[in-house]
Amino acid sequence: MIRRPPRSTLFPYTTLFRSGEVESVGSNVTTYKPGDKVVALTDARAWAEAVIVSTKYVYKMPVGMSFLDAAAMTMNFVVAYILLFDIAGLQKGKSVLVHSVGGGVGQAVAQLCKTVEDVTLFGAASQSKHDAIKDTVTHLIDRGPDYIQEVRKIAPDGVDIVLDCLGGEDCNRGYTLLKPMGKYVLYGSSNIVTGETKSIFSLAKTWWQVDKVNPLKLYDENKAIGGLHLRHLLFQQNGHDYVRSVVEKVFKLWQEGKIKSVVDSTWALEDVGEAMQKLHDHKNIGKLVLDPSLEPKPKPPPTKGNKESKDKENKEKSVDSKAASIESADGDQEAKDGEADKPQQSEAQ
Repeated sequence: MIRRPPRSTLFPYTTLFRSGEVESVGSNVTTYKPGDKVVALTDARAWAEAVIVSTKYVYKMPVGMSFLDAAAMTMNFVVAYILLFDIAGLQKGKSVLVHSVGGGVGQAVAQLCKTVEDVTLFGAASQSKHDAIKDTVTHLIDRGPDYIQEVRKIAPDGVDIVLDCLGGEDCNRGYTLLKPMGKYVLYGSSNIVTGETKSIFSLAKTWWQVDKVNPLKLYDENKAIGGLHLRHLLFQQNGHDYVRSVVEKVFKLWQEGKIKSVVDSTWALEDVGEAMQKLHDHKNIGKLVLDPSLEPKPKPPPTKGNKESKDKENKEKSVDSKAASIESADGDQEAKDGEADKPQQSEAQ
């Protein structure tokens, strides 16, 4: 399936989900036609104005949903729905801890928890995000080394569900917070892929910090561990029919007004590097969306300090060049004088 919207058409998308209009379809395609508004999952090359996608990964947008909403909310809420309801089995009266609650999936978890009665949500986030998201959770915890103790102060027995997108040593911490019959679910590895000095050695260190859980320990403690990797589920494990059913449930919740997209900011394609840096630094609240219809941000002019430094550097180079030229000329003259001082040999010799 090819979608090839013109530059002037709003066509935002995320790394995995993208939305837009169908430009053309294959000869055997009967479920979609040119002009259909859809959201699609792509395994690669999502950062483009046109992409070919199998119908297995394409979903018609509900009437009234904007391209921006479709791109921003679909992946977040599909992941959050699977985590909460299909893996963790969220029910009335349960308690949940979610890491990075200020992010796209974290905010989706917060909204979905409110669709179930009497759910207590602990959200861990950086202190800088607290003011913006304080009303979305029951208890907001500072994302620091003492968050386990903070949760224990409020819930001494622990929580029923831990949703972890960090990995590393936080796997162990999350597991220790579980009540009997509790469920820990890993759906990311932020601790491995962020930071200034990440390498194969830091990756190995992070992996080594995770305790290897014996199934007999789970049996003895009445706890469960699960995981979710949406890309693998779709493109490697033939889970497209299941994911389609979840997308339909998410769209129904949106139509009922129970959930909404949370967009941090929109970016032009040319500014994707800056957008990714913001995401990498965990400075976003909600989803970042790329929109090809936007013009790139103007680049800042060189600062006065940089200009003076550059002028000084050029001046020094010019002086060095002149000095080298003078030295070369003096050397040439000395060579000529030396030749003149040599005794002249007669032609007879």
